[in-house]
Amino acid sequence: LARALGSPHPPLTARVMVNRLWQMLFGRGLVATPEDFGTQGAWPSHPELLDWLAVEFVESGWDLKHVLRTIVTSATYRQSSAAGPAVWARDPDNELLARGPRFRLSAEAVRDQALAAAGLLTCRQGGPSVKPYQPDGLWKDVATISQYDQDHGANLYRRSLYTFFKRTVAPPGMMVFDAAGRETCTVRTIRTNTPLQALTLMNGVTFIEAARVLASRVMQEESTLEDRLAAAFRRVLSRNPREAELAVLVRGYQRHLARFAADPAAARQFVHTGEFPQQPDLDPAEQA
Repeated sequence: LARALGSPHPPLTARVMVNRLWQMLFGRGLVATPEDFGTQGAWPSHPELLDWLAVEFVESGWDLKHVLRTIVTSATYRQSSAAGPAVWARDPDNELLARGPRFRLSAEAVRDQALAAAGLLTCRQGGPSVKPYQPDGLWKDVATISQYDQDHGANLYRRSLYTFFKRTVAPPGMMVFDAAGRETCTVRTIRTNTPLQALTLMNGVTFIEAARVLASRVMQEESTLEDRLAAAFRRVLSRNPREAELAVLVRGYQRHLARFAADPAAARQFVHTGEFPQQPDLDPAEQA
């Protein structure tokens, strides 16, 4: 079985794997049915490219990083995701790859990216599952085992891969972003867009804490408002803000600063969200 799976003639395993990588990076695989490469599956949109990537994968010694690097440094991946009406009308699903990919991160990556931008993400590999923040009393209402013992310290910030997952009470912060339910093997999850996602990002303890820690770090590293906003922008988006974007951020900062300065109690409550230690020498209204 192992020899059959790893055989380059035909390279079925390699084809399936590089298709999964392509789907992860573009939102859609070269084969639109990654779970089915059989007679009922979809025909590849670019069969020669799929075969080339599969052979490259095998000849590189099954090196995943090599294939990922090859794809993300390609001219196809590095295209702008902006496109005119004619392109959208001709190829709404970007099957022909006339523009760069544009889609929301997976549920696990949404949380991991927020923690990484704040410098909180724990990258240690392996070990038992962990129990990060969860709404109080959730298990008591719907689970037979009602006690949820939340972790503390570095375990709160481990990658979402290690989050304890109870099938009957899945982590709500991940399910709202369309995480797989884990009842069956899922190789292609849907992506929805609902107000619950925005509410989670605005009010979830994980995301407020990540934003708070990000703010405290740029406040300590930079002295001027514009430099602080630019530093936070770079940490999140990996590029400098444009002049118009920076102007929007400055106006938003000034509006919120006036509100929190007028309500110090709300500012203190906001910046004490989560367990990560608060920096006592920072002004709560400015940080909020």
